[in-house]
Amino acid sequence: MATVNLGRVKPVNKGTWSSATTYAIDDFVQYTDSGVLSTYIAVGASTNQAPSTSGTENGTYWKYMSKGTSLAVGNNKIVTTDASGAISSLGLGTAGQVVKVNSGASAIEFGDAGGGLQSQQVFTSSGTWTKPAGIKTVKVTVTGGGGGGGGGTGSFNQGGGGGSGGTSIRIIDVSSVTTQAVTVGGAGSGGSAGGSSGGTSSFGSYCTASGGAGGYAGQGGGRCGGGAASGGQINITGGDGNSASGGGSADEPASGHGGASYWGGGAGGSPGGGQTANTDTGFSANNTWGVGGGGGDHGSTGGDSGGNGCVGIVVVEEYK
Repeated sequence: MATVNLGRVKPVNKGTWSSATTYAIDDFVQYTDSGVLSTYIAVGASTNQAPSTSGTENGTYWKYMSKGTSLAVGNNKIVTTDASGAISSLGLGTAGQVVKVNSGASAIEFGDAGGGLQSQQVFTSSGTWTKPAGIKTVKVTVTGGGGGGGGGTGSFNQGGGGGSGGTSIRIIDVSSVTTQAVTVGGAGSGGSAGGSSGGTSSFGSYCTASGGAGGYAGQGGGRCGGGAASGGQINITGGDGNSASGGGSADEPASGHGGASYWGGGAGGSPGGGQTANTDTGFSANNTWGVGGGGGDHGSTGGDSGGNGCVGIVVVEEYK
């Protein structure tokens, strides 16, 4: 019977290439060239024929079966690829940083983790806000000063409460801002007639909140308005002060309550005295930013002024 030589049925793994070994067609080897490990298959019989040199295959005797890639990027690095697929590396950042996409959305980089509240600065008098290191965004809440309460007048009449300051709230990108002027509106004073208005607060030109109006004097009628707000993503008008009123000695009501602000309720008015001789001053607002002062009362022995409003406030919350 005739014998048919089919040759090799499958390639033979010869392990790591050696200059001392004779290789036949379809032998395959592993060889490191310039730091890159690849697998080659023999296309011709050879001895001491390196599979490749400086990345160029020895095509007379060998072909790449599986070409490796150099990852020689050094220690403590992240291996990445660029837009063309070429391998590159990213060195470690500093403590606390995270890996993020760059501003051009074209590569990754180390940077500060964003979004968290880092600190805040609170202003109850005018000054200058200075950006702390690393801060990129702020949330600013600006409230104007509260108006003073009105005083009581004759015939047992009661003064109205002062209006509260408006409030403006805005989120601001401060990446290119270093400092910003801060103005805090003063408190309106209570008056023996009408109270005075509160002052305007602002954070630079970004947002503004005006103070509440002063309360009306007894027999003046009506209620005074709260301050306006502008420039914020949220703008809140301050609360009105309660109306001035009047009554006889037998039915004297309490004086007007100060208007409520974003931060809380306004100061109380004088409780009134019925037929009892009294000279009750309206309550002043304390530590509830931007609220109005309470109205004063007029009793049989004379009239008392309304209470003072409370100063405004500017709160700057700072985020990375």
